[in-house]
Amino acid sequence: MTDALTYLVAGLCLLLAVVLPQALRSLAISAPMVLVGIGLVIGLFPLSGGFALDPVDDELVILHVTELTVLVALMGVGLALDRPLRPRQLRTWGHWSPTWRLLVIAMPITIGAIAVLGWWAAGLAPAAALLLGAALAPTDPVLASDVQVGGPMLADDLEELEQGLAEENSDTVERLDEVRFALTSEAGLNDGLAFPFVYLAILVAAGGFGLAEFGEWVGWYLVGKVTLGVAVGVGAGWLLGKVAFRSSRPSLRLAEQGEPLLALAALLASYGAAELVGGYGFLAVFTCAMAMRASERHHDYHRAMHEVVERLERLLTLAVLLFLGIATTRGLLNELTWAGVLVGVAVIFVIRPLAGLASLSLRLRAKDRPGGLDKHDRLAVAFFGVRGVGSLYYLAYAAGEAEFDELRWLWSTVGFTIVLSVLVHGVTAKPVLARIDRRRGAEGPGLAGQQPT
Repeated sequence: MTDALTYLVAGLCLLLAVVLPQALRSLAISAPMVLVGIGLVIGLFPLSGGFALDPVDDELVILHVTELTVLVALMGVGLALDRPLRPRQLRTWGHWSPTWRLLVIAMPITIGAIAVLGWWAAGLAPAAALLLGAALAPTDPVLASDVQVGGPMLADDLEELEQGLAEENSDTVERLDEVRFALTSEAGLNDGLAFPFVYLAILVAAGGFGLAEFGEWVGWYLVGKVTLGVAVGVGAGWLLGKVAFRSSRPSLRLAEQGEPLLALAALLASYGAAELVGGYGFLAVFTCAMAMRASERHHDYHRAMHEVVERLERLLTLAVLLFLGIATTRGLLNELTWAGVLVGVAVIFVIRPLAGLASLSLRLRAKDRPGGLDKHDRLAVAFFGVRGVGSLYYLAYAAGEAEFDELRWLWSTVGFTIVLSVLVHGVTAKPVLARIDRRRGAEGPGLAGQQPT
């Protein structure tokens, strides 16, 4: 009976994964909202007990499912970004200005503000407060499809974009979708950059954290592991791109064969290699995707790889959201207190918007240059900091590395914040971004911001 029910639910859910993206395209309702809602309803039935995961007892299952989901999303984000970033050309770094501001300024502010609020409002121990901030600070590449760019551009459009960016052509700048680009690139990078602060929480929880331990954290966890992750990712992406596009052996030129599974092979290989040498695997996967894209930017093979990754991401996201919804009505929120509600509401409506707005408003970049944001764009980017699957992964990872007395409270608070984010951002994303598109004077997002998937 249980097996039959499992197959029935799985089949119906797969059908939803196929139908929902098209069915909801014209409505101010996101697919994640519907999926979480279905999970909430399923969780009300007695037979759903077999599908309910306990965040403490089923920690390893949650860890590995969310880990894979985030990895697949990061590969898709890296392949989707059309705007070049060339290390030797300083101008291209300026074109990514909103991304650096959100990572370097907004993210640490967000972590600190959430940690202080958790300590003050809920009386959390320093380690638990740090973990709460680190888990809820990164925006999510999984649940934010409504505010992100779509797949890679066609070759002709991409050539026009790159030429316009190189010349900082005013017509090109007017057509850039800076909002979707900023949110997509931020989500691709900050999942990996949250890890140093997760490790900081783990080290503090272990006790005896002094000046020497702080120096180790800065040197190894903040600088060393980030550098290794980026280096492995860039190296793997460069090597795989060279083989796939320019190998002397025709059998190895996978781009000519149109074999899209290279994206999944690259994902697994770069992640595994980075973790083996001690680097951050999330950063490795994202930078590997970007390096592969840079190896031959105008080839349609990137679109084929992105399509495969996108389909897999959709299925994994479906599973995570359904289980999240079921868990929500099967006890996930049992430890939620008024302080936890305060934290969740503050993250969505106060902390992220203010931190994002402050980072984007400091020493403003001219809006007539690539990477420049006007007032409306800054408000949109600051507000749409979607929380999601990455937060679940970080919490599960930390729980397996150290003891946190407030663990169930943390799960309840993080779960509530994610569900709130899915609801609030799901309702507002389409109308707000549609208004931004109209204000830009184009029917769609224009050159650099394909329609989101």
